[in-house]
Amino acid sequence: MTAWLIVAHIAVLGYWLGSELVINSTYRYVCYSDDMPMAERARLMDHVMHVDQHVRYALVLQASLGVMLAANAGFVPGGQTAVFAAGALGLVWLGFVETVHRLRARPIGRKLGAIDRGSRYVLMGVLVATALGLIGGAWPVPTWLRWKLAAFAGVMACGVGIRFALIAHFKTWAEMLSSGVTPERNAIVRATYVRATSVLALLWIFIAIIVWLSVGKPF
Repeated sequence: MTAWLIVAHIAVLGYWLGSELVINSTYRYVCYSDDMPMAERARLMDHVMHVDQHVRYALVLQASLGVMLAANAGFVPGGQTAVFAAGALGLVWLGFVETVHRLRARPIGRKLGAIDRGSRYVLMGVLVATALGLIGGAWPVPTWLRWKLAAFAGVMACGVGIRFALIAHFKTWAEMLSSGVTPERNAIVRATYVRATSVLALLWIFIAIIVWLSVGKPF
C-alpha cells in the first residue's frame, strides 16, 4: 500500500502545480485583454473560478494522503485503522468542497463557504501545532516531516493571502460589469494580478521546500 500512496501523493502534487499554472495563465490573459468585449472576459473569468476548484481538490487530496502515509509508516498512532479513516474523511471532505462550489451562488452556499474557509484555518493551526510538537509531541514524527507540515501550513497561508489580494479584483470586476470598463479599472485589475502572482510565487517556494524535504529527508 505504501508504494501506491507515494505514487498518488506525487501525482497529486503535479496535478496541483498544473492547476495553479493554468489558473494563473488564464487569469493573466483575462486581466490584460483590455480590448476584449467584457462579456467574453467575464466568461473566461468564470472559467478561471471553475478551474480554481482543482486547487481545492488537490489540497484535500494532499492532506488526506499525507495522513494516510504517516499512519502507514507508524509516525502517527492508529495503524491501518487511521489509514482508512483518513481516506474516508478525505472523500467526505472532497464531497463537501464540491457541494460548496456548486451552491456558491445561493445563500446556503455562502454559509457553507464560510465553514469551508474556517476549516482551513483550523487545519493550518493543527499543522503548525503538530510541527511544533504541541500536538503529538510523543509521536515518532521525524524532524523533516514536522518541517514539511510547517511548510504545508505556509502553502495554505499563501492561499489565504491570494484570496485577500483578490478582494480588489472582485470589487473592481463587479464595477466593470455594472458600470463599464475604464482604463483606471483595468489598471486596478492588472495590479491585483501582479500582487496575487507574487503571493503565488511564495506558495511555489513552499511547495519546492516540501518536495526537498520529502525527497532528501535532511533532518
